[in-house]
Amino acid sequence: MSWDKVPGKNSEGYRDPTAAAAISNVQRSQRGLQSKRAGEYFENMITASLNWYKDKGVAFAEKTPEPMRPLRPPNRQGQFLACYTKAGQPDFKGTLTGGRAVVFEAKHTDSDRIEYGRLTQEQIDSLTEHHRLGAAAFIMVSFELQDFYRVPWETWRDMKSIYGHKHMTRTELEPFRVQYVAGVLKLLEGLYLELNQQRGHWEQLLGENFRTCSNCGISMGMTEGENLERFKYCPFCGTKMDEQKEETKP
Repeated sequence: MSWDKVPGKNSEGYRDPTAAAAISNVQRSQRGLQSKRAGEYFENMITASLNWYKDKGVAFAEKTPEPMRPLRPPNRQGQFLACYTKAGQPDFKGTLTGGRAVVFEAKHTDSDRIEYGRLTQEQIDSLTEHHRLGAAAFIMVSFELQDFYRVPWETWRDMKSIYGHKHMTRTELEPFRVQYVAGVLKLLEGLYLELNQQRGHWEQLLGENFRTCSNCGISMGMTEGENLERFKYCPFCGTKMDEQKEETKP
């Protein structure tokens, strides 16, 4: 039997899409490739910016290598076949001057919003644990490689309760905008310690699971059981919090 005479099949017996479906498949593939390249370019921008901070002597952070397992011995050129052994960790890790750890994930989008679901469960668990131990944890977001934002982990984690939905728009991201100046993303500004570092305190309404920095005025969520004592710095502006805290009545 010839496959040429079977409706919906090509000469080799495979499903033959309609012209519209074929065009749609090509466009989807092109969008996926474009998004992948944009994401890689965004990571390269971050790497170049981190090198700038390293040269200033205020931070050392780098791309997290993906763990992999070789499947075959290397050839004469040193090339080998391998597979990833576990889900991805957060994209970048390092240390700020003063000893504080910094851990963050980078996400690029060409749409009008960034979705909470862009992170894997392992990335969520890792960022949660690093944040619990006092690291500066956040999500770096790129919109069309033109607008950049640094979202503190608490804000990303509590996105649904803060904004009422599990995504963030550019308007909602505006308080977290990062400047891109002379080829450098100022993604660590306010996080590393300086001799003239600003000091402040947390403001918290009684009975509310939010805290507000007295300097930048940005509110951040708190999970049940957390207290203000463990938050030594504002993750957005870097303010060092004094021992005296303020609690105000609603």
